[in-house]
This record gives sequence, structure tokens and C-alpha cells, in this order.
Amino acid sequence: MDRFITSYSRLHDNKVIVNGRLIFYQENIIKFADFIKTVFKQEQTVYPKFYKMDAVSKLGFIATELVLKDAKLAGYPGESVGVVLSNASSSLDTDLAHNETIRDRSGYFPSPSVFVYTLPNIVIGEVCIRNKIKGENAFLISETFNASLLHDYVSELFNNERVEACLCGWIEVLANKCDAMMVMVEKEDHCRNGGASGMKPMLFNAENLNFIMKRN
Repeated sequence: MDRFITSYSRLHDNKVIVNGRLIFYQENIIKFADFIKTVFKQEQTVYPKFYKMDAVSKLGFIATELVLKDAKLAGYPGESVGVVLSNASSSLDTDLAHNETIRDRSGYFPSPSVFVYTLPNIVIGEVCIRNKIKGENAFLISETFNASLLHDYVSELFNNERVEACLCGWIEVLANKCDAMMVMVEKEDHCRNGGASGMKPMLFNAENLNFIMKRN
């Protein structure tokens, strides 16, 4: 049975694209923190824990919120939904922040609130807690966006009946630069007529993942 992309979000260069529609762009934002906070407020999301997350988790959280705004998980048991993410720098953005708290031995004071995010898969945990997802998950590291790697890994989960639906994508933040793509993948018999917000479902393959990553 074929699988389809039923909703997607793309965040880069101060832009937010959801299912082919540009929903946010502000040219003069320099800092990632300002960009992601502005998008969070625009979406009128109520989730106080967001402000305590590290940068990668905030990006993954928002990318997921935008995808699931129309592609709801209702009807899927939590155990049947997977999350597979990838990036190039792992948790380096947070690792550098943590290193600043321990570099000065005379003023050594590591922050527990920073240390807890020094693993790349913490973003998956934040997404799963928010959406009550309890299924298979993985965080993959590759030098550049690798559509084939994501496609093959997620396809195996479907083929082995480990998931009924899966969120997958690329979540990269480093030195105030962010690049994110998140998609919702569902089986053919779960696709709604017209897809999310009238979006025509796209066949889940490496070609279409690359197509979404190139959306400007």
C-alpha cells in the first residue's frame, strides 16, 4: 500500500510555508529566538513549556504544530504514530551553550535546564509529550539533508507495521540559522479527500521530500 504526505511545513530564511502557502515572512529578523517566538505568538499557541525549550526543540515543536494544525492525529492510537527526525549538527547549538557554563572552572556552574537538552532526540520527546505520541522514534544524523535516508527508514516502519502514521523531517539550528521541514505521512486509506487544507496528498518518496525542502 502506498504512503502519502498529507501535510507539511517548511521554515527557513525567516519564512514559514505550510502546505504550499506562505503564512509568515519578516525580513528584518536577525536572531532565531526572535523568529521562532514571533511565529509561536502568531499561531496563538498556548504552551508555557515552549519558552523553556532549547532552540532545536522550539523549531521542531513549531514545525510539528503547523503540520498538525490541519492534519490531526485524532483516530490514531498514540502507539501507532512514529517520529523520525534528522539534522547535521545534532545538539551542537545547545552543547555550545552548556560548554559556556562549565568552561570557567573558577565560576563553574552548569545549568541543569541547559544540560537536559544536550541530546538531539530531546526534541522528539517534546513533540511526543505535546501530542501524546507513544510510537517508534529515531533521530538520524547526516552531513546534509538526506531524503533517501528518511524515506527508507520511515518506509521500513510502515512495512513492518510499526506505525500507522509518522511525522518525519529535518530540524537544524546552529548560530541563529534554522532550517526545518516536517511532513505527516499516512497510509493511502487514511488520506482525506483533498488532504489537509485542500492540499492534494503527495506520494511519500525521496523526490517529493526533496521538492518540499526546496520550497522558497
